[in-house]
Amino acid sequence: MQPQERPLIAINGLLLTEKKERLALDMRYSDAVWSAGGFPVPIPPLADGVYRKDLLARVHGLVLTGGDDFDTEVLGQGPTHPKADVTPRRKQDFDLALTQAALDRGLPTLGICYGMQCMGLVGGARLLQHLPEDRPGIQEHSGGVEHEVRLEPQTKLASEMGVNRVPVISRHHQALDQIPAPWAVSARDEEGLVEAIEWPEHPFAIGVQWHPEASPSDGPHGRLFRALVAAAKRYAALAPPASIS
Repeated sequence: MQPQERPLIAINGLLLTEKKERLALDMRYSDAVWSAGGFPVPIPPLADGVYRKDLLARVHGLVLTGGDDFDTEVLGQGPTHPKADVTPRRKQDFDLALTQAALDRGLPTLGICYGMQCMGLVGGARLLQHLPEDRPGIQEHSGGVEHEVRLEPQTKLASEMGVNRVPVISRHHQALDQIPAPWAVSARDEEGLVEAIEWPEHPFAIGVQWHPEASPSDGPHGRLFRALVAAAKRYAALAPPASIS
């Protein structure tokens, strides 16, 4: 496949603010998109709504990557936990607005860890602020721990990954809770914690709490990225020409 035939997949990154603002992106996200047949496009969290609108008019898919923690006080979900490594307000506001706009547009979207939480939060989900404090006695989920998740049968996630159980790599201490419609839970761990969500009526809107980019691309995690790229190709074929401001 030639580069010009690859669908454009926007990828958000971390906003580092020490000394000066810098965009940082773990190359494993770009590698995963490229290996799956997409053309990765890193994007900065510019506050201008025109940028967000024009960006979504140009790309064919979106990866919302892992990141730091949410400022829950800003979200109206109570005081931010003292152990939170808070995302810069500029990035949090941008990511939530971008997520909502992408979903409204029908853009194929894959959310990973913080990115999955973005998808749930714009849909009205609640956030568990600190594990295991909010769920005493559960297994550890931070620091790159490996554990297994169970995919719900007859979900898009199970169909695309081709498995009903899968080992995953987790790096989080916040998690989604109380998932409202139109979202559905598509995976849980052995202790019932929400590990993936999807929007059944959306062309492709899947969020996973783990890090598929950190697993081998020739297995079920790679199939998830290939499913995103396939959806992006279908979107590109059906979407009207971009109208740029």
